[in-house]
Amino acid sequence: MWLTGRPDGPTLGVPARLVRELDGLGRRFDVDGVALLGERAALARLERHGDVSCGGATRLLPATDGWVAVSLTREDDFALLEAWLDITGDDPWVEVAQAVGTRRADDVTETAAELGLAVSRLGEATGLPAIIPTRLGDAPPTRDVRALRVVDLSSLWAGPLCGQLLADAGMEVVKVESTRRPDGARRGPKAFFDLMNVAKRLVSLDLTTRDGTSALRELLLSADVVIEASRPRALRQMGIDLHEIAATGDTKVWVSITGFGRAHNRVAFGDDAAVAGGLVASDARGPVFCADAVADPATGLTAAAAVTDHLASGGRWLLDVSLAGVAAGLAGDWDPVTVEVTAAPPRARAPRRLLS
Repeated sequence: MWLTGRPDGPTLGVPARLVRELDGLGRRFDVDGVALLGERAALARLERHGDVSCGGATRLLPATDGWVAVSLTREDDFALLEAWLDITGDDPWVEVAQAVGTRRADDVTETAAELGLAVSRLGEATGLPAIIPTRLGDAPPTRDVRALRVVDLSSLWAGPLCGQLLADAGMEVVKVESTRRPDGARRGPKAFFDLMNVAKRLVSLDLTTRDGTSALRELLLSADVVIEASRPRALRQMGIDLHEIAATGDTKVWVSITGFGRAHNRVAFGDDAAVAGGLVASDARGPVFCADAVADPATGLTAAAAVTDHLASGGRWLLDVSLAGVAAGLAGDWDPVTVEVTAAPPRARAPRRLLS
């Protein structure tokens, strides 16, 4: 099934830059970088829906002066619609579309961000860096990654994919889940969760207790690489500070994956982050989603490559990775390429890629 385009229309291409960059990054890990875009869709049997995301939780809607992507993925999101757009009816998506259509795109996104909703304006992140590296200290270059430990605190797709690629490269990866809030990917196909975590050691901790946070601290102090995908305040609320861990532990690279970067306290998911970066396709009726939550797998692959680069260069690093920034960097150069996804997991059988 082709993943980009309207269900009742022709297949639409994706940027040649996206294909070129992911091909190059994928070769570094002996995977088909473009095939990663279709893994979830293949396992969950998702199809293209044009201005509705493949997963169905995000929609592209016209405002008075542009387009916005609205993600309603969590039950609590619907409870916030009244505060956001004064919506109280029984057909929320119809009312959201009507309300957004009477407002400016910036007003819609700014109010949503204040409430913690994942809403973005098309192209708002153009020029946003994919990664902002900050040197935290000195350390010799790493020659053999097989002796390294990675602690993966992330969930869903981008961070777990980064961790899985590092595990495939030979690192020991420990995935930490909260017993109170397990990885949201567990709510989807089991095969996809397994694909993202098959080579990791799984550890479950109750992070609301002192014993749980103490155990987490000990794991972080022993890690050469940390992957996390929460807003900065989340760890601070548990009394864990990355600068302290980096200064007193073994950390060489701390990867922080967020929607718009650590300086922006905004929620984002793969589809709405891609829209923010301008990574969409379009036809005469307007923009449509590019593949399935494309910012997630693109960011996971980009982050994994950045980890290996910084390990090889030496030093201790914070890598501030932005989903929207990664998408923005892959959005240009429209020499369209179409991507076919087979029904099998791409790393088990890579899909064909056809030039149009």
